[in-house]
Amino acid sequence: MKKLLIYLKDYKKEAFLAPFFKMVEAIFELLVPLVVAAVIDQGIAKGDTVLAVKMVLILGALALVGLVCAVTAQFYAAKAAICFASDLRRAVFAHIKKFSYTELDKIGSATLITRLTSDLNQIQNGVNMILRLFLRSPFIVFGAMIMAFTIDAKSAVIFAVTIVILSVIVFGIMLACIPLYKKTQGCLDGVLGLTKENLSGTRVIRAFCKENDEIKDFKDKNDLLTALQNFTGRISALMNPLTLLTVNFAVIVLIYTGALGVESGRLTTGQVVALYNYLSQILVELVKLANLIILITKTAACGDRIEAIFETAPSLVFPDKNVDIGNSEYILELENVGLRYKGASKQSLSDISFKVKAGETVGIIGGTGSGKTSLVNTIARFYDTENGSIKLFGTDIKKYPQNQLRSYFGIVPQNAVLFKGSVRDNIRWGKPDADDNDIFAALKAAQALEFVEKKDGGLGFMIEQGGKNLSGGQRQRMTIARAIVGEPDILILDDSSSALDFSTDAKLRSAVNKMFADKTVFIVSQRTSSIMHADRIIVLDDGKAVGIGTHDELLKTCAVYREIYDLQFKKEAVS
Repeated sequence: MKKLLIYLKDYKKEAFLAPFFKMVEAIFELLVPLVVAAVIDQGIAKGDTVLAVKMVLILGALALVGLVCAVTAQFYAAKAAICFASDLRRAVFAHIKKFSYTELDKIGSATLITRLTSDLNQIQNGVNMILRLFLRSPFIVFGAMIMAFTIDAKSAVIFAVTIVILSVIVFGIMLACIPLYKKTQGCLDGVLGLTKENLSGTRVIRAFCKENDEIKDFKDKNDLLTALQNFTGRISALMNPLTLLTVNFAVIVLIYTGALGVESGRLTTGQVVALYNYLSQILVELVKLANLIILITKTAACGDRIEAIFETAPSLVFPDKNVDIGNSEYILELENVGLRYKGASKQSLSDISFKVKAGETVGIIGGTGSGKTSLVNTIARFYDTENGSIKLFGTDIKKYPQNQLRSYFGIVPQNAVLFKGSVRDNIRWGKPDADDNDIFAALKAAQALEFVEKKDGGLGFMIEQGGKNLSGGQRQRMTIARAIVGEPDILILDDSSSALDFSTDAKLRSAVNKMFADKTVFIVSQRTSSIMHADRIIVLDDGKAVGIGTHDELLKTCAVYREIYDLQFKKEAVS
């Protein structure tokens, strides 16, 4: 949590003024019992009306000044907490954006969302309350005890004993709750992860009639979270009744000893009332302090979780200086490339070697899990190779800064993802300065222009989050248009036509070939019809390249490719 406090450095003024005004308010609050005692002993007891009125006016002034100080403190505390949380949230998000696929796979999106929402909100509330109460409550507790000693040392012993007992209760409950709060946050992660999974996969769940199973799974996890929260709540709920019982017992003792003191002439009635008021202040502030400590515990736990994100260093490190493109004969060269996912026992890719010239179309085919997507993700450096090297324009891709490296690639991922916004805004992800003519050309090449023109607003048609108001084929064509609008040097189509019919797929490939005649295109597909006309085809099996060549060459030399081809074309012939 301490490492996060650097984001509070720009708000030192607010962080100082908030507790300062709270301390001023506390000082005035400690003076109130003395004024009340004066009203009783000097005004009412002696019948001095003028003095009583003056004391009442002083009470009003103390209340007014205390109110102003409290509001001012709240303003600065809220400003500091909100600005601190805003800067921290921005920093966390910026750090997450540096993560490679490795870190995102390991941590999980549900956990990251929890950190940016629930955990950060808890930290914001914690900072707000700490600035307001962390100094005020202890100051009033010990200040009230000291003021009690100035009135009557014998009666003040009751205060000292009460504070010790209350401290044992408060800190005992707090220590019992600390590990439980941490465990509760972990259970909350599980519930949120399951919720996200269900919401994103609701169509699949309904297709397989798994609603009841998922409801049961959610109920089990939710019940576990509820039970843990109830158990924690029952322990923390003991605080108020135990503290009230202790203080009320102390009040009884105080009134009894105070009555004896008044009877013996050692104390006045006003002093007994003042002592009672100080004891009441101690009760209120100790309860506040107990709740504050529990809040600090929660805040610290959430802070540790945020720190864990910052301590997760991105596995991909990019240099800052741009690289001058060389005059290599090949645009892309892979030599003995191997890839191992973090925590995996074996490599997903091993000993992959090939070279590609500008203007070539390369097909990548293989069975499910053969490493097709892993290969293209490694080429674009979403993952780093475990061994071997990848060169772009004759230079190792690890020497390119991120922005320069990505500018050479246009990537259509396996899962078509669109963002909330207009068609125009989504296409411009591929080229921020693209005009409508560029966008229309890209949509036409991607076979998406026809359905876009039929939408209300055309390029201004609003796409819902994730493209939920488009069909699977329409989403794929939109992502293809987004990738090709910038006319990158290397276009990667990762199984991006799986939702398209054969006719649309053929038109798409023809349009892409014309647009990228002098560019390099990688087509990842499980359809031999999609890649059979490529200049070169790479056949993968269990992460290894078992065949590289043209369609005709592979039919003669590669058993895996021939098997895929025969199965697909015999199936088509039968149908």
